[in-house]
Amino acid sequence: MGICVNEVKTEKLQKVLARSGMGSRREMERLIESGEITINGKTATLGDRVSMQDMVAIHGRQIKLTAEEDVPRRVIMYNKPEGELCTRNDPQGRRTVFDRLPKLKGERWISIGRLDINTSGLLLFTTDGELANRLMHPSQQIEREYAVRVMGDVQPEHVKNMVEGVMLEDGLAKFTDVQEFGGEGINTWFHVVIMEGRNREVRRLWESQGLTVSRLKRVRYGSIFLDKRARAGEWIELTQQEIDQLTELTGLPKRRKRDTTENREKIDRQRKKTRAIRNVNKHSRPKQEQTK
Repeated sequence: MGICVNEVKTEKLQKVLARSGMGSRREMERLIESGEITINGKTATLGDRVSMQDMVAIHGRQIKLTAEEDVPRRVIMYNKPEGELCTRNDPQGRRTVFDRLPKLKGERWISIGRLDINTSGLLLFTTDGELANRLMHPSQQIEREYAVRVMGDVQPEHVKNMVEGVMLEDGLAKFTDVQEFGGEGINTWFHVVIMEGRNREVRRLWESQGLTVSRLKRVRYGSIFLDKRARAGEWIELTQQEIDQLTELTGLPKRRKRDTTENREKIDRQRKKTRAIRNVNKHSRPKQEQTK
């Protein structure tokens, strides 16, 4: 009779590092490819798997690996204003979406998708790299809904073309739904739904029909709608129910969320501080700039 030996569970290195708060899986893959990560003293390569007993280091600094069941999922909704960049740092010193997010200890916020500098609205951030990866991956078919103000005479055939599909320079693109939302002339609004997050895809689809998008705002990502809890330039932490709804879309197992009174009070203090900074910045700008 053979002896049953418990096998040590291993997972892909980039997945474990993303879960441990080091960044997204794609960011970790780039670090692996550049030779900046080691496993038990040896340079890691793409495809390597690790267990919780392995010693992993980035730039020579040992990383504390976090088991899947020990990680609470945190997700925040941010209402991005126009003019902010979806990058952690900008060489020109322009404001980024990360500037106003709450500070984390031992973790980092990972952006779920991006919006270009002239697009406003809903951005989601999470501490769970695996959740972020699945919500962004085209295979998951997660809906993104946008409010669009269009300049031009929108005809039924324009809408038909964009729903059936238009060949752009980077492949076929289409809306799964287009609904008119009122207005007239240069102030006509539509709501459109798209299943991907390619660069400027919504704008390019309208431009393919000879029409110009003058305002673009994301109002929904998957099951999460932008609402009045977060005004422009502000964030709100999602409830456990909202996080579970997002998680269900990806097929990941649900987890408990650590939500102590102390943590909630800290979050409230961070939001008040963010709002205060926003108001100070608003009133400290020259009047000419404020009226632009």
